[in-house]
Amino acid sequence: AIQNLTKVQMEMGSKNALAVMDDADLDLAVSLALGGAFGGTGQKCTASSRLVVHAAVHDAFVEKLVAGAQAMKVGHALDAGVQMGPVVSEQQLNENLAYVDLGKTEGAELACGGQRLEMPHEGFYMSPGVFLNTTNDMRINREEMFAPLTSVIKVGSYDEALAVVNDTNFGLTSGIVTQSLARATHFRRNARTGVVTVNLPTAGTDYHVPFGGRGDSSYGPREQGKAAAEFYTTVKTAYISAGKPV
Repeated sequence: AIQNLTKVQMEMGSKNALAVMDDADLDLAVSLALGGAFGGTGQKCTASSRLVVHAAVHDAFVEKLVAGAQAMKVGHALDAGVQMGPVVSEQQLNENLAYVDLGKTEGAELACGGQRLEMPHEGFYMSPGVFLNTTNDMRINREEMFAPLTSVIKVGSYDEALAVVNDTNFGLTSGIVTQSLARATHFRRNARTGVVTVNLPTAGTDYHVPFGGRGDSSYGPREQGKAAAEFYTTVKTAYISAGKPV
């Protein structure tokens, strides 16, 4: 495309973070984390694969999160009550399980899930996994796994949370759960991602607004919304004179 001077627009990966603050509604935060991390079996570029949690609510959040992950029903998408389906292929499943082993090797605690599940029908199923006691320099927190796996990172303050959110080569989506308008406004302005959410999941997008990221997450102009039309538009500037001297 570059050789032909063709317009290029690419979405290239992510490592999205959801920051849970000490004033967060924990039931809401857990719901957002579960949906963001495991919706689409974690196979979303906007998935919440890093959960940055304030120390003041860490233990209570983790207890609810692990219980919620363990309670999720995995199975065929057409079966009643199923909340998470299979991963896309055997290769993807093997890569996911390799990340589970890697996380353990790096010193993370696998609190639940991360195992292959046998079903009465064909498919590549695994249980949703939650890593605890992780640090942001671990590979499971640096690389896009595209798996139903998420990691909890404990922080001591809002400032530390924001720093961890921004400490990544990627920059697609990020979110914060807080009841402070001032803190939400500061996060919205200073999170270095193309999409920012407040008290909403990081995963999912509306097609009428521009979508894209920063850093290694995107290249070229935004997609969707007016940005999509602009991408396919060549602007023409016209001058017209009435023929009389100006």
